[in-house]
Amino acid sequence: MNDERPHILLIEDEIHLARGICFNLEHEGFRVSHEESGEDALHRFGYDRFSLIILDIMLPGIDGFKVCREIRKQDARVPILILSARSEEGDRITGLGAGADDYLMKPFNLEEFLLRVKGMLRRSSWYRPEPVEEGYRFGDNEVFLLSYRARTAQGEIDLTELEVKMLAFFFRNKDKTVTRAALLENVWGYSSDTETRTLDNFLVRLRKYFEPDPANPRYFQTVRGVGYRFTRGDR
Repeated sequence: MNDERPHILLIEDEIHLARGICFNLEHEGFRVSHEESGEDALHRFGYDRFSLIILDIMLPGIDGFKVCREIRKQDARVPILILSARSEEGDRITGLGAGADDYLMKPFNLEEFLLRVKGMLRRSSWYRPEPVEEGYRFGDNEVFLLSYRARTAQGEIDLTELEVKMLAFFFRNKDKTVTRAALLENVWGYSSDTETRTLDNFLVRLRKYFEPDPANPRYFQTVRGVGYRFTRGDR
C-alpha cells in the first residue's frame, strides 16, 4: 500500500535540531527523510520523490546554496525552504537566487515554521484541493493563481508561491513597465535599494515555462535600465 502522506526531505547536520524537526513534522502527519550532508541529500533526491525540501545552509562538504542549485537543475518546481543561522541579507538573497522559495532564520518559532511548511505544501499538487477557478490566458498558456498551477505548451506544471506572487503582480500591471524595485518590494518585501540577481533568475524560470522561445521573450519582456513588462502578446 502506497504512503500518500507528503514526503519531506530534511537536510540538516545538527542532529538534535534535526530530531526535533522530524518529530514535529511527523506529529503533523508528514513523512520525513533526513540527510546530514549535501552529497547524501543529492544522492537521495536522485532516486526518491519529495513534496518539500528543508535545507540548512551550513553543511559539511558542499553548502546548502550549491545543493539548492543542483536540486533546481533536476526539478524546477519542488518547494525549497532554506534554514540559516546567519542573518546577513546577502545570504537570504543568495538563497532565493539559487532557487529557494522561502528563507527562515535560526532559531525559529516552531509554530511559524510549521505554518510555513504547511503553506508551501498546499502549493503542491499532491497536497491541495483543486478549487474551481477561471484561468488567466495568454498565448498557449493558462495560469490558475488560486490553485498554483498552469497549463502550458509543455504540459501542466505546479507553481511555487513566489512564482504565483510574481505572475499576479505582472497580470495586474499588464502592458505597463514595472521597475525592479517595485517587483522586489511587492513580491519579496525587499527595500527598494536592494540589488539582487534574484529577479533575473525568476524571469528565466517564467520564460522557460511560458515562452515559445525563451531567448526571445514575447510575454515577459526586459525593459533595459528600468525593469520588465508583461504583455499577453495579442496585439
